[in-house]
Amino acid sequence: MGVVIDHQVIKSIGSSGQISLGKEYAGRQVLVETPEPGVWVIRTATVVPDNEKWLHTPAIKKDLSSALAWAQKNHPLKQVIFLN
Repeated sequence: MGVVIDHQVIKSIGSSGQISLGKEYAGRQVLVETPEPGVWVIRTATVVPDNEKWLHTPAIKKDLSSALAWAQKNHPLKQVIFLN
């Protein structure tokens, strides 16, 4: 499997050890891999907190998808509350 590079840009690492990837990535989390010394692979990532992992299991995802589909087809009924 070959590697496709869209474009290459030369960046400088500042005296604090930081490098800017651009404003389009501001606030994003990334994975930084070092397959060999001097080589970095940086990929954007979405981190799932430990206490929310259960939401991403196949069974729960299926149940949530079904519930959302049902909710889109069955709009809530207006309730009338009578006060005495």
